[in-house]
Order: sequence, then structure tokens, then C-alpha cells
Amino acid sequence: MAITFRNQVRPSGPGASDPGADVHPHDIRPTGPRPAARRRPLTAALLASAASLGLLAASAPPAPLGVGDRLFPTLGNPGYDVTSYDLSFTYPGRNSEPLRAVTTIDARVTSTLERVNLDFAHGTVDSVQVDGLPATFASAGEDLVITPAVPLPRGSWMRITVHHTSDPVPEKGRDGGWVRTEDGLAMANQADAAHLVFPCNDHPSDKAMFTIRVTAPHGYTAVANGLPVTDVVPGRAGRTAGETTWTYRTRHPMATELAQVSIGRSTVLHRTGPHGLPVRDVVPTADRAALEPWLAKTPGQIAWLEGKVGRYPFETYGVLMASAATGFELETQTLSLFEKGIFTQPAFPQWYVESVMVHELSHQWFGDSVTPRTWSDLWLNEGHATWYEALYAEEKADKPMAVRMRAAYAASDGWRASGGPPALPKAPKPGQKISIFRPNVYDGAALVLYALRQEIGKPAFERLERAWVRTHRDGTATTADFERLAEQISGRDLSGFFQAWLYGAKTPPMPGHPDWKPAPPRPAKVKK
Repeated sequence: MAITFRNQVRPSGPGASDPGADVHPHDIRPTGPRPAARRRPLTAALLASAASLGLLAASAPPAPLGVGDRLFPTLGNPGYDVTSYDLSFTYPGRNSEPLRAVTTIDARVTSTLERVNLDFAHGTVDSVQVDGLPATFASAGEDLVITPAVPLPRGSWMRITVHHTSDPVPEKGRDGGWVRTEDGLAMANQADAAHLVFPCNDHPSDKAMFTIRVTAPHGYTAVANGLPVTDVVPGRAGRTAGETTWTYRTRHPMATELAQVSIGRSTVLHRTGPHGLPVRDVVPTADRAALEPWLAKTPGQIAWLEGKVGRYPFETYGVLMASAATGFELETQTLSLFEKGIFTQPAFPQWYVESVMVHELSHQWFGDSVTPRTWSDLWLNEGHATWYEALYAEEKADKPMAVRMRAAYAASDGWRASGGPPALPKAPKPGQKISIFRPNVYDGAALVLYALRQEIGKPAFERLERAWVRTHRDGTATTADFERLAEQISGRDLSGFFQAWLYGAKTPPMPGHPDWKPAPPRPAKVKK
């Protein structure tokens, strides 16, 4: 994710920062089981608090569960491992009315279950079936608690089908889910909002394959993650003569927070990226010509990143330009969400817009292909995306990385005080789950990578980056995994380095730059 400031550029040059900023200024972001080789089980620590809740007595009242994430304790659910989602949405033609929806989940049962909890919090459930049999259900907190007709034994497979609505009108004071655009809808499910759209196991540790079907009135175009399954023939593929249905399927597992569905009066533009990669962009039809110069940059940006970290990890890529004001850009898998305004407002310099495009593209490797096991590992996503954003600006626009990192170093103590160290971020504000996206996990985390490169040398650092995305492709990984790989690649004990840089309350001295100093703390305001 990239957070952007409206009508503002960074005032003091390419690396200027505001130590007191509350958000990251960004320099002005039939499906089968996943391959066995990519399976990364949840750590014992993550499941410790949830294991005792995995077996629910049918007589006990329904209760919300979780997988024990430090930042989102009730997110996700124990006892099963989702292998695939099949999502069907019917759009009524107005983005102020609920969509009819059917969610089908295939999962492997990992603990005998008398009840199954799903995350779902913003829609009406009409019926639930488990393995084709009607099941009873109830709400508990933000969970949908399902009681199947018979208990589900460990090691078995289950299929849950939920008929429900999906409400695009947001709850007051709640971030995420459907984004209402000028002409339809898009999704922004990070960090914990996919379950505002569809029932799911809404935690990044449980990636799965997705098939997404969207039915909409003629005149609308629907695009989702992955590639289309069949060509769409208007008037024939829909449920009625006035509707069209689109079907998309992923070829790689995906976290729920990365799901994307665009419905609008849009045009889909096609071009070819490196190695014949299909690139498809989704833009408001009326803005097609004006936006084309920006879209034409994507193949070159992909080639640039492949030169840094290796081959692009998915089956397609593209940019979704939405007519909406969100305040952020989002790395939804294979189809990154951007506000159209970032490309049309003259306040944003060309080099800055291109670097933000690279930020979201970088996430396809860092965050989407290699997904954080817990939300405390978020710095691995945002730190790397910020790193390559800054490196692109350095190489393509003469914006020195060292200038930006020195400014980040000056601000880092303030960021750690307000948001926590990069790998130990503070919990989100109540009702504002997106508030975990603070400067400490953007430039503060990129600063850790800069220090690591200074510590182990550029050649070892570049080998580490390539090895990281290759080793954990299509899987999940933790901060500890990154630390171990860095030690293997460098041949050094880096435990002290990582402890200080990732978890310390104060920013350690920067290797090779003894002259870099933290900014002095701001004087406390005197109450009168």
C-alpha cells in the first residue's frame, strides 16, 4: 500500500520527511489445492492461543475466534486450511445497493470441528450448506459461526457454501471493503476488510486459489484477479438477457486482503510485458486517451524490477485506475488499485507518480507472492516496496537514495516512538485498522534495509533479495525467516543487528555514516 497526500509534495527536496507525520508521505502505494512445496504452516506461537478453541462444543454459545495475531487477535480462524474460494457477485447497477453473492470455500480440516468460524461482518446471510447439507449459523462479533449437520473429522475435506449479500455502503467509522467509485465498485481489503465483502478466513497466513464471477448489467465491465476463464459474450453469458457474467481465476495462491473486483463503465487495455507477460489495465472509458501515457510505462517498470529481484511472479499484471478518492494506492494481486487523480493532478511530479507505480508493482513480489505470516511482519512488505520505489527514483530521476535515507534516519526515533519499531508496530487505532500503515513500516523499514546493505555489502544484499523472493514464492514468511536467510547469505551472525534495528526503541548508529544523527525531540506543548 502507498499512502498519498492530496495537493502536497515533499517540501525540502527528494528525501525530506516530517518526523511528526501520522502517515507515510511517500516522497512528495475448480481450483485446486496450493502446491505442497509452498505450504508454510502457521507457527506454534501464532496458534497457541487458538488451539484450545479449535474444538467447540455444540452446546456452547457461538463465540468469535482468531489465530492469535498480535495486532488483530480475532482475525482468521483455527481448525482448517482453505485451499480455494469461489466467489459469485451480482451487481444491481447501483453502488448503493447490496450485491447478491455466493461464496464457496473448499478447505482441509486440521482439527476435528463441531463448529466452523468464518470472518464475515457486513452482509446478510440467507443460508449455509456444509458438504451439500443445510447447516445452522449465527453471528458472534465479526464471525459467522456455522454448525454442520455432523462434526468434521480432522484430516477430512469440507465445502462450505454461503448465500449472502455483500453491502457496498460502508459502516460508519470502518475502513475498507468495497470502494464506491463514480461509476461502480472496486475493492480495498487491506488490512482486515475482506470479510466486509465475503465470508472467509481473513488472515494472510491462509492463502488460497480464487475463482471470481461477476454478473452486471450491460454497459458495465468487470475485472478481477488473475486471468479470464472464457471470453465474455454480452447478452449470452449472463443470467438474464440484460446481464453479462465475467469469470476470472488465479494461477497462484492469494491472501484474502489482496482480492480485487472492479465493476464500472470501464475499458480494458491490453499490452505485452517482458517474456510475453499479458498486461491488462482497467480505466474509466472517458479517460482512456489521457491515461495511456502512464499505462505505457508498466512493461518497462516490470523489466526494471526483474533486473533487481528476478522474474515477475504471477500470470498477469495491470493497473486499475478508479474514479475515487481513497488516500492510498493498493497492491491487489495482479491488478493494483490506483486513484485516477494521482495521474491527473499537476501537483504530483512525473518522477513521483512513476515511483509510486513501482511501489505497488514491487509488492507483487514483496507482500503478494511472499506474504507476511502475521501483520507484525508488515515491514517486510512496505519496507521493500519503499526501497524499490526509492531506488527507481534514484536511478531514473536522479533522486539520491542516501538523501532520502538520511532524512528517514533523522525522523526514525520519532516514528518508533509514535508507531513502534518496524517489526513490532503498535496496534491499530480502534475502528481504524488501516492505521497500522505508519511511517515506521515505510521509510522506517526501508532504512533497516539500507542499514543491512551497509552492514553486509551490496553484493550480498542483492543476493539476499533474489533468494528471498525465490525461496518463499507463493508462500508466507516471517521476520525470523528473513533474518535467517540474511545470515546464510552473508555468512555472519546478524542477531544483534536485527534486534537493534527491528525491535529497538531507538535507531542504532548507521553503518558507514557516523555523521547521521536523529532529529532532536520536539519540545512538549505546555498546557495553559
